[in-house]
Amino acid sequence: MIITQVPFRVSFFGGGTDFPAFYNEYGGKVISTSIDKYCYLNVRHLPPFFDYSTNITYSIIERVGTEEEIKHPAIREAMKFLDMHDLSITYDADLPARSGLGTSSSLAVALLLSFYALKGKHVDKQRLAEEAIHLERVLCGESGGVQDQIAAAYGGLNRIDFSQESFAVNPIVISNEKKECLNANLMMFFTGFSRFSSTIQTEHEKAIQSKGQQLLEILSLVDEAEKVLTTGDLDEFGILLDYTWRLKRGLNAAVSTNVIDRFYETAKSAGALGGKLLGAGGGGFLLLYVRQERQEAVRRALHGLKEIPFRFETGGARILYYASESYTPPGGEQAC
Repeated sequence: MIITQVPFRVSFFGGGTDFPAFYNEYGGKVISTSIDKYCYLNVRHLPPFFDYSTNITYSIIERVGTEEEIKHPAIREAMKFLDMHDLSITYDADLPARSGLGTSSSLAVALLLSFYALKGKHVDKQRLAEEAIHLERVLCGESGGVQDQIAAAYGGLNRIDFSQESFAVNPIVISNEKKECLNANLMMFFTGFSRFSSTIQTEHEKAIQSKGQQLLEILSLVDEAEKVLTTGDLDEFGILLDYTWRLKRGLNAAVSTNVIDRFYETAKSAGALGGKLLGAGGGGFLLLYVRQERQEAVRRALHGLKEIPFRFETGGARILYYASESYTPPGGEQAC
């Protein structure tokens, strides 16, 4: 039996420049952090005593006889990719899916980490991220960028750079005190809306050619934001978030809604210096930068929304429990 824990992520700057259509030409970079909100995957081989060969539990229960019958695309394609059979898979998470925290990519990372562990194989973070990208973008055919899989696999507060060749994960080097202050000045609220990010991402891909100048400006702001984190006044971080959010809204009308815009402007009127809707947009979690003395006023102003406290984390994807299994496929020799 394997139990894995993979963090969700908060993306601050550079979103949209992690699309291959953009970074293959211009390069890309993002600043993001993993947070102490996780998905958990429990995976073991299913004993051969049932009238189904695979049992999968997430928001629904799937019991199937073959991998081809599995409805969940990531689980189905991950099992085929690593030649996995006869499994019991249980997914659980601290926060809902389709909420802008990279939850689908965290699941992709968790699936691969779990399956490799069940085979008795070690896989490093780079390979884990690369294969999670391949799983979602190629095997599942889903539109989107490639930052989420990397953030989930590696963990930590990082600048991630993208090029035609590969990616590089560069930790943001700041004092513990400044990092704690940044964390304390961030608030996150659930808007009550969820959405399929791939739909919005498809529109974003179409906009890459026509909105190239805005994306280049979003790209340039990553270096500015890193400089603020390392040597500047943290309040400038919040102001940059606001500026970047307004740029992002100009890329794609589906990024925001009138209701979300009202939430955001209400928070700013109450004292938030800036913020953004996390992920592709359209719903999910609203991140705000708010000085601590103004946070109670923002809570009152957004009293209808649920606040989600969070902490930065550094561990990335990890195995919480490992117990090796002996597995003999039907009609075959003993294997993992």
